[in-house]
Amino acid sequence: MTLKNSIQETLKEALKRQRRAEVATLRLLLSEIKNAEIAQQKPADDNKVLDVVAKEVKRRRESIEAFKQGNRSDLVAQEEAELAVLMSYLPEQMSQEKIMAAARQVIDAVGAKGPSDRGRVMSQLMPQLKGKADGRAVSEIVSELLAAS
Repeated sequence: MTLKNSIQETLKEALKRQRRAEVATLRLLLSEIKNAEIAQQKPADDNKVLDVVAKEVKRRRESIEAFKQGNRSDLVAQEEAELAVLMSYLPEQMSQEKIMAAARQVIDAVGAKGPSDRGRVMSQLMPQLKGKADGRAVSEIVSELLAAS
């Protein structure tokens, strides 16, 4: 079963059980997947669906931060509930230690010497960690490792 089909089945189940927050989140996600399919003019494969899910997760995290700064705890709770639904479709997130190990491997492979090589390292590392780690966290770790070298 493809990831998109899994999302559709979960939506049907959420509709039966009348879980409004989950239904709204899944409908929005399926809409974004459909938009991606229209943009690329072909059905989305699992990798493209993961891209869309990751993009939506990033949006939710940014919204949560903005709402926290605005003291809107009601909206923070809503966004966190949506984030939890979306996170269930991403692969298990990597620990900081695993990200560091992967970053060190790429740094060694690329022969990076300092912060100026950050772009080369990130371009090699992000495809490996796609969906498994937050891009901002990976960027921070790479910057720390390159600054130390």
